[in-house]
Amino acid sequence: MKAVLTRVTDAQVTVDGEIVGAIHAPETCGILALIGVERDDADDAWETMVRKIAGLRILPGEKSPTDCDAPVLVVSQFTLAGRTAKGRRPSWSDAAPGDIAEPVIERIVAGLRELGLHVETGRFGAMMEVTSTNSGPFTVLVDC
Repeated sequence: MKAVLTRVTDAQVTVDGEIVGAIHAPETCGILALIGVERDDADDAWETMVRKIAGLRILPGEKSPTDCDAPVLVVSQFTLAGRTAKGRRPSWSDAAPGDIAEPVIERIVAGLRELGLHVETGRFGAMMEVTSTNSGPFTVLVDC
């Protein structure tokens, strides 16, 4: 499982012209979490991802989302599993199929909410437009 975590002041996901998820945190910042589930992920990789998203001290003042109740926008992004080492066309063979990936993303969202975080989401499998205002800029890669 891979994720790109970006510290943002604003982020939103739009599907067919409708905003389906949005966060706004100009003071504390929030996290835009783009998450790619892979075929060979360990069964408990989602738990590690929840701990990383909630606990990494990447917000202003070296705080984590749980330290300051920062909002999180979770967006499933299978393209993070793409391999680009050979040729000009990425290979998606490492990406988990939707019937496996969707429940994992749902577990991550539920896990973050169980920790008391406000979590918004994109729409699994949809063509989404994601916009964000990166604060810093500050972006980290997480590999579980």
